[in-house]
Amino acid sequence: MKIAIAGAGAMGGRFGTMLATTDNQVMFIDSWADHVQAINDRGLQVHVGNAVTPHWIPAALPQDVHGSFDLIILFTKAMGIAPMLESLRSIITRTTHVMVLANGIGNIEQVEKFVPGRQIIAGVTVWSSELDGPGEITLTGAGNVTLQPLAGQSDDFFQAVLTAFHQAGLNPIASDDVLAAIWKKAALNCVLNTYTALLDCNVGEFGRLPNHETLIDGVLNEFAVVAHHEHIDFDLDAARQLILAQFAPGGNSAHYPSMYQDLAKGRPTEIDFLNGFIAAKGAASNIPTPVNRLLTQLIHGKEVLSKQSVRIPA
Repeated sequence: MKIAIAGAGAMGGRFGTMLATTDNQVMFIDSWADHVQAINDRGLQVHVGNAVTPHWIPAALPQDVHGSFDLIILFTKAMGIAPMLESLRSIITRTTHVMVLANGIGNIEQVEKFVPGRQIIAGVTVWSSELDGPGEITLTGAGNVTLQPLAGQSDDFFQAVLTAFHQAGLNPIASDDVLAAIWKKAALNCVLNTYTALLDCNVGEFGRLPNHETLIDGVLNEFAVVAHHEHIDFDLDAARQLILAQFAPGGNSAHYPSMYQDLAKGRPTEIDFLNGFIAAKGAASNIPTPVNRLLTQLIHGKEVLSKQSVRIPA
């Protein structure tokens, strides 16, 4: 099948290079001109440990993409989903499937404004990666991807997607309740992305703080109440254990989450689709969410400050 990775940053780069090892045709689409140019000039430079390997996958700006694709995998930031799909309207046909794997809650509703539900595959992944600069990413840890087609599990196209992802080593899991998986991953992001960004540390360093469990529970307890009110099957203890598992050596402990990376490079974050989403839902339903509300405002404050002094992690 023809696969377009819309948003070829850290995670898009990782999925694209892994899928390109199969018989499927892969193309990167990204709005960052320098990134696109670097990928086309010298391949996507992929760092794993001390090794660097170029991956020669064609890349293009959205306005320069023509033809059609069987599958478009969205890896833009949550706030970039609508602009990206708007720019790709001309290549989305009645047979084009769109997969959304972006962090945050509410992404499916954004995609439904552009394609009908029968063409949408919703998912969430715990793979990790870091964008080092134009045309360069660093891979860390291992992971999987949980997927569900809104049209139903028996769909032939979805089965082909599962096969391709399995062949690529992406460890796909077919789900009957992807919303539960999305909210579980969002809970992890609301904790690890936000705290590492605010405390200027990686995942392992946060896990070594003596009060890390208190900080985790402050976010998760509010998250669980809002999830229950939204009729989401959210297992608080399972989410907590998933977060704690990230601190193990050799896993994702050395990872700097995307929110940290965004602030370090002076970019806006996805906070309004994470802690901000929980705070907004809580306010609308008279559910107190003081921790998530405060964290949201602190990140917005850092967004302003980060534009004044762009910092790159050592």
